[in-house]
Amino acid sequence: MAKIRPVGDRVVVKPAAKEEVTKSGIVIPDTAKEKPQEGVVIAVGNGRLLDNGDRAAIDIHEGDRVLFAKYGGTEFKLEGEEYLVLKESDILAIVG
Repeated sequence: MAKIRPVGDRVVVKPAAKEEVTKSGIVIPDTAKEKPQEGVVIAVGNGRLLDNGDRAAIDIHEGDRVLFAKYGGTEFKLEGEEYLVLKESDILAIVG
């Protein structure tokens, strides 16, 4: 992956792939799939800039599996891979 560095309190996440076939063998088309809400953190920004000039520390680290708001963030493609840029506040939990 190309080097990407989010700014401020933003985080780059690679969304987890959803199952395309149900347990009973039914294939789900892309149009019917729900947006993923889980992924792996690829890069983390420096933290939000506070009024006094300091930076607020981010509790999330590269490699963390996270749950995020269903419609949060901005999707983009880089070198054929899909990623999502989220604000730290759009991340709901760290998994595992």
